[in-house]
Amino acid sequence: MSIRPLYDNILVQRADAEEKTSGGLFLPSAAQEKQVYGFVKAIGKGKILKDGTQRAPSVKIGDKVLLAKWGGNEIKYDGEEFLILKESELLAVITD
Repeated sequence: MSIRPLYDNILVQRADAEEKTSGGLFLPSAAQEKQVYGFVKAIGKGKILKDGTQRAPSVKIGDKVLLAKWGGNEIKYDGEEFLILKESELLAVITD
């Protein structure tokens, strides 16, 4: 990956949209909802606090994270879609 987020920004790739319903029906792409979780692809060095110290991010590359439905900035890079968000915009780390 050649995108390196700055400060407390996190680069996330949203999980693929569900193509089938639980009943087995295929959904057209227009009906597919954006997933509310994704995978951390790159992280910044952390937030700079008021006292000048730097707090390391609490997520790591590869973590599965829960996202706000409309948060972050969507970008396309190398034919793929990503979100860049502040660490504080992540809702949770999902552990299976």
